[in-house]
Amino acid sequence: MLTRRDFMSTLATGATGFAVASTAKSYGQIIGANDRLNFAVIGLNGRAYAHLSSLKANKDAAHISYVCDVESNILKKFADESQHELGYAPASEKDFRVILEKKDVDAITIATPDHWHAPMSILGLQAGKHVYVEKPCSHNPAEGALLVEAQRKYQKMVQMGTQQRSSPHTIEIVDKIHNGLIGNAYYAKAWYSNTRKSIGIGKETAVPPQLDWDLWQGPAPRQAYRDNVQPYNWHWFKTYGTGETLNNGTHEIDVCRWALDVDLPRSVSASGGRYHFKDDWQFYDTLITNFNYGEKMISWEGKCCQGMKFYGRDRGSMIMGTTGSVLVDRDGYEIYDLKGNKTGEFKTGKETSSGDLTGRDSMTDLHFANFIAGVRKGEKLHAPVSVGNVAVTMLQLSNIAWEANRELQLDASNGHIQNNEEAMKMWGRTYEKGWEPHL
Repeated sequence: MLTRRDFMSTLATGATGFAVASTAKSYGQIIGANDRLNFAVIGLNGRAYAHLSSLKANKDAAHISYVCDVESNILKKFADESQHELGYAPASEKDFRVILEKKDVDAITIATPDHWHAPMSILGLQAGKHVYVEKPCSHNPAEGALLVEAQRKYQKMVQMGTQQRSSPHTIEIVDKIHNGLIGNAYYAKAWYSNTRKSIGIGKETAVPPQLDWDLWQGPAPRQAYRDNVQPYNWHWFKTYGTGETLNNGTHEIDVCRWALDVDLPRSVSASGGRYHFKDDWQFYDTLITNFNYGEKMISWEGKCCQGMKFYGRDRGSMIMGTTGSVLVDRDGYEIYDLKGNKTGEFKTGKETSSGDLTGRDSMTDLHFANFIAGVRKGEKLHAPVSVGNVAVTMLQLSNIAWEANRELQLDASNGHIQNNEEAMKMWGRTYEKGWEPHL
């Protein structure tokens, strides 16, 4: 098996035609504004279809050269869909490392399981590629910090897929909040409701012939194949996934901290459990988290299996201030006075649902457009990894608080847990030997 160490050794010795050190280019050395970027889409089961749609929407500036997945049936299905939608056939590849060796690939998009997000992004940066990575940008806080450091070192664009950062109405209302629309904004509540089904009790079985299980696991410690993990339920296993807070809460918590103009909190607490079903699901299905900033606070309430809406919505963010409140979601916003009377609103005219696991939408189109403009023209990214990683780290800390069953006191400058060595041990993870990410 070719490990990460073997692969990086190959890059460093120049066998692929370039040295890693040569990739550390400045933002000033951007691609010509009239050149289309060559993309490789990696991890093709779900969210990648939104990547396909958004790159098609930006076809004057983007071309999909490769599509990649370790499961041959998923790869073929996506390749066929790509040819149908694009009118041309991107090359198919099982191993992303082959793609990183291609000089003609300018950027990669990552929609793999979470345990791959940061390691693959870092390898992409080291191979000279720009990176669009789905949220969460990492599996654990240590990885997120390493990815931010890698981006700074290799000086390539890294956009995290929190596409609401590119939503015109969200940009507009956050700007109004910052300019005093609801006075001093001090409390934000975010939520998510869904009716996910049980994943049952899986059993160890032979790996399906169409799946490269070893490469699927990559940096994760090796486990036997179980029949209820891949291709989607990995979200609910701690070795590969990060739970519903990171899977969906990242979006709304990012909006909340954006609106309140805060970064990492002073403390975090979390309570919840797996109540709805008794199965292999390793995270909570219900979680309430509080992030304390001293003079401000953010709360998150996630319900994976109980679809009761808040404010008539599956998901959203309520921002409260000294003179009023704003409810904002993907479909628009509403403004309220201090007594809860509606004083204004904006609707996009479309309705989104928490049951939509792909998310082909105009926000994602605009988020990709911003990423492409960042690479081609040096435009400021709406969700650079240094910004996106803040919400990710917050929610990873809420997972740690849930695991530790206690409130965590934090160093707000870096998120490190104070006076709790056992909890701080959860800051990172154990890797399969040879696959440890590093600069």
